[in-house]
Amino acid sequence: MSTGGMPRAGTEDLDPVRISEQQFERALCHIRGIKRGLIDFLRKPKRVTVVNFPIELDDGSVESFRGYRVVHNRVFGPGKGGIRFHPDVTMDEVIFLAKLMTWKCALVNLPFGGAKGGEVCDPKKLSEKELRRISRRFTSELYDVIGPHKDIPAPDLYSNEQTMAWIFDTYDVLHPGYNNRPVVTGKPVEMGGSYGRREATGTGCMYATRRFLSRGLIPDRQEIAGASVVVQGFGDVGLVAAKAFAREGARVVAISDSKGGIYREEGLDPGAVEAFKAEHGTVVGMADTLTITNAELLELQCDILLLAALENQINASNAGNINARLVVEGANGPTTPQADLILVERGIPVLPDIVVNAGGVTVSYYEWLQNQANEQWDYERVMARLRDRMDAVVDDVFDRWQSFVVGEEEALTEKELPEGGLVVPDIRTVALIIAIERVTRATLMRGIWP
Repeated sequence: MSTGGMPRAGTEDLDPVRISEQQFERALCHIRGIKRGLIDFLRKPKRVTVVNFPIELDDGSVESFRGYRVVHNRVFGPGKGGIRFHPDVTMDEVIFLAKLMTWKCALVNLPFGGAKGGEVCDPKKLSEKELRRISRRFTSELYDVIGPHKDIPAPDLYSNEQTMAWIFDTYDVLHPGYNNRPVVTGKPVEMGGSYGRREATGTGCMYATRRFLSRGLIPDRQEIAGASVVVQGFGDVGLVAAKAFAREGARVVAISDSKGGIYREEGLDPGAVEAFKAEHGTVVGMADTLTITNAELLELQCDILLLAALENQINASNAGNINARLVVEGANGPTTPQADLILVERGIPVLPDIVVNAGGVTVSYYEWLQNQANEQWDYERVMARLRDRMDAVVDDVFDRWQSFVVGEEEALTEKELPEGGLVVPDIRTVALIIAIERVTRATLMRGIWP
């Protein structure tokens, strides 16, 4: 596949907004006939809300906190996206993630638009009481912004079902007399949360990978059974995914967390690693394992490399050293645009976040449906519907990608090729093409108002 020039290590821009723009432009150049005004509309968020508020800490001092809530698009329905708590959260990061949610929801055919939220704080330095105050005050500042049919938050980085319980309760107190359970998803099951929500993203990673392999993505590796798997990140997504791959017969040879990684050629038991980390606070140091760095883990020889940590993990500086046959993005944005080009040139497919980790928002949609109908589905029903939807999404993307590969769909000419683009789009670009086309068609069908 021809590219617009190979990147050099250390020359790429890792700004999340710029990355989002690069990915968008790569997809856009393959879509013909979009009016310029619509392109500008799709680039920009619909609404950005910034709030500042004081909180009294446990020691009696007062600290000011800043939070963001971004809705990128509402063409298909209310905004949908998580709220992350992290000291380094920025507005640009939240905008980038809201855009990703727009494309993800459109690709999975959910009646949601993209949204995201962030609270600038360090949860590791705050007590549970302080986190509760921050969550409740943040919700009160957004009381007229979020809602079951406006904008629906969910857990994200360092937020969880307890956070969602606080948000729901606060919103419910401020809006009495209604069924307010659909205002957030990812709630405790006792409060209307869905069975399977905790496992949805990680299990969805396995479902998507299994389906791609069954379609012949790697001709001599058409099933997960027997595959060697490396997992970067052992939080909620990485842990569940590691267990799911192991149940399918894979050999999980390496696992890492923020403190480092462990390797055992014979394979690791993800459940045993989970127990060790619960006791010691890290996977590092487990008996009968070799300690490795996260950088070393990424470059291990394996069939499947699952990225379930943070953004920009594979970039121009290390993409040439990746020895996996397949990269699977369980996290958001772990592979940079320049790394994508390098991996394509090396024949290493990347299963993008927009497809692979869509299990979380899919089961969030199921929770939203259950809440509105005052129902609760059993675990088996939820996971069966998740599997079927992930299979359908993969089929949509794979079939469209194949239409470019075999020449059924017109590829770009060299003159049309943008800098850093591909004549034949990669899987990420194809997924974005599908999502952008769907949002564009829906916008036009609704009509440009007034």
